[in-house]
Amino acid sequence: MSDSPTEKRIVILRLGHRPERDKRITTHVALTARAFGAEGMLLASEDKGIVRSVSDVVERWGGDFYIKHNVSWKAAIRDWKEAGGKICHLSMYGINLPDAIESMKLPDKLMIVVGAEKVPFEIYGLADWNVAVGSQPHSEVAAVAVTLDRLSEGNDPLKNKKFEGAKLEVVPTECGKQVIENPD
Repeated sequence: MSDSPTEKRIVILRLGHRPERDKRITTHVALTARAFGAEGMLLASEDKGIVRSVSDVVERWGGDFYIKHNVSWKAAIRDWKEAGGKICHLSMYGINLPDAIESMKLPDKLMIVVGAEKVPFEIYGLADWNVAVGSQPHSEVAAVAVTLDRLSEGNDPLKNKKFEGAKLEVVPTECGKQVIENPD
């Protein structure tokens, strides 16, 4: 995504990644964010494997999604806010997504924060919105997907989406699998 004033910039900040336990979930948070239109993900933990895995998907399936690891979450939030961005913390303890979504659509720059283990309480005070995607325990992958879908303002973020530079592309079929190599 570009810095143009008409295009919304969305980045995911992943907190509390535990490499042995959260590897697949963190990868799925990144892949979901990519598919649903976020420009990148910042990982507040060190995990070169996830960076390689997600970068490999971007290389094969296209787009310019980025992932950075070993990021200081405090510095990332501070820098984002100093640049005029807003922060949305996804938590089951926040206000309900339908009650927050319209105001979340307003800023041009939105950082969505999702945790793995217990999120530092400080996040609740730094966030412009603490948002519950359902007030029950569930996957942060689902929370990111639902939130990004709602932010798309009714435009299906997955329908006929083309990723620039894709080496592979899935052809929608009613039954079976069809993948085109080098679709351009």
